[in-house]
Amino acid sequence: MPRVTFVKDHQSRRETAGRNPESGGRRPGKAVLAGLAAELFTLGRDPLPPMRRPRWLARLPHVLVVLLAALLSGLVSNNLFNQYGLEGGQVLLLTALTGASIVLAMFRPVAAWWLGLGTALATAFVIYDSVDQGQNWMWTPAGMFAFAAVLLLAALRVSPLAAFALLGSSLLVTVLMETIGRPLHATWSVFQVPVLFGAATLIGYALRGLRVARGQLHEQETLTEEERARRTLLEERSRIARELHDVVAHHMSVISIQAQVAPHLVENPSEELKENLAGIRENALEALTELRRVLGVLRSENPEDPADPHHPQPTLADLDALVDNVRGAGLTVTTEIAGIRRPLTPGIELTAYRIVQEALSNCLRHAPGSRVEVGIAYGPRDLHLCVANTAPTGPVPPSPGAGHGLLGMRERAGMLGGELAAGARPGGGYEVTAVLPTEPPGSPTDTEKPA
Repeated sequence: MPRVTFVKDHQSRRETAGRNPESGGRRPGKAVLAGLAAELFTLGRDPLPPMRRPRWLARLPHVLVVLLAALLSGLVSNNLFNQYGLEGGQVLLLTALTGASIVLAMFRPVAAWWLGLGTALATAFVIYDSVDQGQNWMWTPAGMFAFAAVLLLAALRVSPLAAFALLGSSLLVTVLMETIGRPLHATWSVFQVPVLFGAATLIGYALRGLRVARGQLHEQETLTEEERARRTLLEERSRIARELHDVVAHHMSVISIQAQVAPHLVENPSEELKENLAGIRENALEALTELRRVLGVLRSENPEDPADPHHPQPTLADLDALVDNVRGAGLTVTTEIAGIRRPLTPGIELTAYRIVQEALSNCLRHAPGSRVEVGIAYGPRDLHLCVANTAPTGPVPPSPGAGHGLLGMRERAGMLGGELAAGARPGGGYEVTAVLPTEPPGSPTDTEKPA
């Protein structure tokens, strides 16, 4: 690249880096001012959020604001009638506008600020000739508190910069009005207004910061819970892969041995047969090698972990020992087996055992002292599992776990094309049911088999 072109490109990148890309090339200061102007001159809807807890008090802030609007409107009406001697439609109109600005602040805070400021200017114009010695102008005593409520409600929703811009604009208008047009015998409001308006804005700003912090904390907790569930799912899948390694490796080993032995079982096998059987054995050995490589990644760091693939995987034949262990922990467990008991594929045996094991573990943790029924039904094409417990009779200790046992059970059942359901029982307690197909999809049924 020529040096001149390089220098021009470098200078162009430096100029671009000094701009705000989100503001179309404007400088950051101009972008901030443009954003502030857009926020101050918008009439967009920004409703006051309800309380989260308790739910039956969700609309309590709105009720309180309406009551406050009614109270301050009454005080404004009293000020205009008793202190400034106004009566008739002027009092009703200014009172209604004052209350409307506070109520509107619950839904459109910036529009409410404009309405409140306009009402204050209109009030100052109406009472100008009625101000006596020592009376306030341009703000009436009740009008100051009404506008302070509008500022507080606005600071709860708008950005901090916009909130203090509203405060500064209010104070600037007050100073200009009292400096230029204040009646000679009226008292100054510039000593009272900054304290009251500033306190209202600071309180709204603090409450807004607290609400935003709580919202971010709730969002973070939600993200953390989702991440925990996702991590638990991945860990469960990894554990399932480790456990099923023995199942797949066993069948691949059998295929390899049968392919090696088959030529010796046939007299004068052809070279084509030997070549095909050698290819089958070679493919089986390659598959075993890949399985061992994957197993090295998925293997538990704890060699004594019972889920480690080097340990024999349990089957439904080990169910009696599992039930005896649970009985020894204090639960009353009964088992019932329906149908013709028969050996199933290792994957189904392992999955069924793990589902029953997890369900019994949940009974121990969450239903101490309950009675548990374990049912296994062998169907012609599927295996039915049911683990149900009654309501606990003892205190339920807090569980330190993440509570994703059902996730693992569903993952195991879904891996085999089965279904799992869990839920509370009508009379109390809990029930877990699962259906695992014992025949692969697409296998011929009894009616499809030749006679």
